[in-house]
Amino acid sequence: MRIRGKVHRYGANVNTDVIVPARYLNMWDADELARHCMEDIDAGFVGRVEPGDIIVADSNFGCGSSREHAPLAIKAAGVGCVIATSFARIFYRNALNIGLPILECADAVEKTEAGDMIEVDLSAGEILNTTRGLTFRAEPFPDFMLGLIEAGGLIEYTKRRIAAGGR
Repeated sequence: MRIRGKVHRYGANVNTDVIVPARYLNMWDADELARHCMEDIDAGFVGRVEPGDIIVADSNFGCGSSREHAPLAIKAAGVGCVIATSFARIFYRNALNIGLPILECADAVEKTEAGDMIEVDLSAGEILNTTRGLTFRAEPFPDFMLGLIEAGGLIEYTKRRIAAGGR
């Protein structure tokens, strides 16, 4: 699975309260949540993000409250992947559960700037910064995780497995 997009760059400790402000937590519609994605840290994000774009951030991305709204808003806004030095563990799990690809790669984060173009090969764990001509390695996803991401998350993946007789 390959993803290509422009980088939106953030620092460390981007918490779930700035990914989706608490005042919108009474919403569950993904498209509505997407309209408010990152607005308290980057008010122009929703107007700039294009389908497939990539968020690159420093350490502890997604820290704070354990709300599923945060990765859902990011995915619904059109972000194809998030690359960070590290993720808060609950965000990491929530992201994969809804089918949002996330990669940990400190080297890629350190050498990538806002506006760079990135290509990601999830099955190989390869991150190519085409703007700078640099290639980085992250841990590739195992086949079952790629299947989960390609299905759109854990629920759809499980439905497909059940429909296929549990295989």
